[in-house]
Amino acid sequence: MYELALQALLLLFFAGMLAGFIDAIAGGGGMITIPAMLLAGIPPLQALGTNKLQSLFGSGSASWSYARHGHVDLRAQLPMVLMAALGAALGALLATVVPGGVLKAALPFLLIAIAVYFGLKPNIGELDRQRKMTPFVFGLTFVPLLGFYDGVFGPGTGSFLMLGFVALAGYGILKATAHTKFLNFGSNVGAFVVFLIHGAVLWKVGLVMGAGQFIGAYLGSRFAMKQGAKVVKPLLVTVSVALAIRLLADPAHPLRVWLGV
Repeated sequence: MYELALQALLLLFFAGMLAGFIDAIAGGGGMITIPAMLLAGIPPLQALGTNKLQSLFGSGSASWSYARHGHVDLRAQLPMVLMAALGAALGALLATVVPGGVLKAALPFLLIAIAVYFGLKPNIGELDRQRKMTPFVFGLTFVPLLGFYDGVFGPGTGSFLMLGFVALAGYGILKATAHTKFLNFGSNVGAFVVFLIHGAVLWKVGLVMGAGQFIGAYLGSRFAMKQGAKVVKPLLVTVSVALAIRLLADPAHPLRVWLGV
């Protein structure tokens, strides 16, 4: 059984808290938690599985906080959450046959495109806009597709969901943030079940980080509701760009391998 020193667990707790705070506002918490676990010496597969466990606390805490303040109807969104969970479970099951190199190579550029979209759209704010897709179609197509991606790979899922809710469903940015967290919870559940079955979850690490996630996500959601689009939008842009840079800086990134740099 894999064991960590108390000091390492404490650092992972604070990593989870910081990730929960950022993730509740703009997504991208995995950018902090997965590297933190890898730096602590946790093997990659266990890091992915444990990340899903601790993410449940953050997405669950943020979802509940947003729901209590009327930004998301949990019961009404349950069908979409179930679709996200199904997509994530299938993604986790099929992870070994999906061309992960292609996903990793394209992801930084997709994240930069999201940052540009939100950065250059001055009319994205608190108010809902005209939707381009009905909730039924959105929940049947876009949601399970992003859930599948979350199960296969994961980074940037929150940013992609945010983009979908704003650009396709016509939600204002704060409402989109609230709904993104609940769908993230669903996709985390779906992928977590698969990783659990395959024995890739470290319970002690996941629960310690989950406690940090819960606190951070609660504080982050409260901060987002208080500040609104003026803080969500710039943080979303920053997180998307930072995640893209981090992925491109990885020596093992397929694009760097292909170019020999």
